[in-house]
Amino acid sequence: MIKKIFFCFILFFASCVSNLKISDGFYPESLQKVSQSVNGVVSTAHPLATKAGVAMLQKGGNAIDAAVASAFALAVVEPSMSGIGGRTQILIYSPQSGFHGIDATTAAPNDYDYDNAPKKRYGYPSIGVPGVVKGLSKALSEHGSLSREDIMKPAIQLAKEGHKLITGEAIRQSMVYEQLKEFEGSRQYFLNPDESSRRPGQWVIQSDLAKVLQAISDEGEEVFYKGWIAEAIVEDNQKKGGVLSMQALAEYEALDAHIVNGSYRGNDLTALWMPSYGAITIEALHILETYSSSRINDNQVWGEAVYQAIKFAYLDRKEQKSLDDADRLTSKEWAQKRASEISNDQTNLDLEELTESFSSVMGHTTHLTVVDKDGMIAVLTQTVGTSMGSKVATPGLGFVYAQTLGGYLGEVKAGQRAASHISPMIVSNDGNPFLGLGAAGGSRIPSSIVAVISRVVDHGYSLENAMAMPRVHPSDEGINIEFTGQNGFSLADSSYFSSMGHEVSVTRGKARFGRIHAVMKDPDGNGWFGVADPDWEGSADSPN
Repeated sequence: MIKKIFFCFILFFASCVSNLKISDGFYPESLQKVSQSVNGVVSTAHPLATKAGVAMLQKGGNAIDAAVASAFALAVVEPSMSGIGGRTQILIYSPQSGFHGIDATTAAPNDYDYDNAPKKRYGYPSIGVPGVVKGLSKALSEHGSLSREDIMKPAIQLAKEGHKLITGEAIRQSMVYEQLKEFEGSRQYFLNPDESSRRPGQWVIQSDLAKVLQAISDEGEEVFYKGWIAEAIVEDNQKKGGVLSMQALAEYEALDAHIVNGSYRGNDLTALWMPSYGAITIEALHILETYSSSRINDNQVWGEAVYQAIKFAYLDRKEQKSLDDADRLTSKEWAQKRASEISNDQTNLDLEELTESFSSVMGHTTHLTVVDKDGMIAVLTQTVGTSMGSKVATPGLGFVYAQTLGGYLGEVKAGQRAASHISPMIVSNDGNPFLGLGAAGGSRIPSSIVAVISRVVDHGYSLENAMAMPRVHPSDEGINIEFTGQNGFSLADSSYFSSMGHEVSVTRGKARFGRIHAVMKDPDGNGWFGVADPDWEGSADSPN
């Protein structure tokens, strides 16, 4: 039985945008999905963020300089997906010092009373300690080469002087219009004076956010966690039922993330342990490796194999508790065990218990990847959760806070950091990285990464073609397959998956299977390719 679930989605989407002239929010740079250069490449979810990163490379900065500049710019131009009130995880490769990871995930205060706290999926009770400012600062201080003032200048300028609201951002904000109306700061910053939704192409100036960013540029991270910004955060939070305190902000630290490793058909995989889902992504690739590469050259067999690999790796999502678990879940022996269970599959995933719901539309996260002329790679994912996160902005500050507490990311108790499907990854051969990638899209992050890596390694596709090919994902009842353009799965494919005993759902819609932004080394030795997901509004670009 085939469920055409896309029809309802299209009706819902159309209802959100019926009064929006989407062409007004179009950036011609969004058409540039591929860039190649020996001087480095930047791939992000918004052309203005890409431009900010490229500017750093042109100044002589490295990949971290460019990535941090892009991340701050995204905080201005894409607040529905990320911002300085959110969380980030970063995977770094340095030719001099190897791999590094940064965990700047939002956290519950050390004195958080989970049992008695309100269980709200948005609003003040859902706000945890923000991590982005600490995370980006740590990346810059430990691995950057340019000044903080240089790095933050593009974001400050975008906030102070304004920018044209891109279509997707206008749509996402309009989809949570009713929730934004509930909070004074959100009404002020993300709705028009008559409390209508902002429209694509509308010029947006964010003076208060510019003031906050300028303070961070001038004074460093401490002003956000201990200074006047922290005081404003706490005063507003405590008046409105939140749990943040000056102590909670002051105690927060961006941490060195634990690196996890694996391999896929002779290529090394490097990712991050919890609260990232790097181990689960590696496990899925290890399971997929049990299928011969010649067997999965067939597109239908490939879809079936990827579906099973993701499905069975996701059975272990709640088993990520200790470093012993990290070693077990990323072992080939464990993958063989899981693969042996596939032929006798009686598994019910119980997807409702997964964090970051499979059914989320258009929300979840932004991702960027940068490589510089020397081969340093930065793979950075940041998020505020579903569209506009907590939906709360503090008057006078101009940014929204992430969803963290209250059940959205499961049980996040005192002092704990919220786990999510974020999974930046680097693929290497003979010790030389050749592919850096990550994704946005909630629970579809690991499956989209697995799909692209397999298309590159197993099928020999270029990065551009690998990212354009259709993807699959476990749905609540079976397999969800992507119908997209001429390369999409067909009704005949749907029939094949049905014949395999799966409940099949098909999806037509933008970015429903994750948004990849990636870089890949040119096998002919002509630098690197940067590729932006063809299903999104981002871009890839390089220095002159």
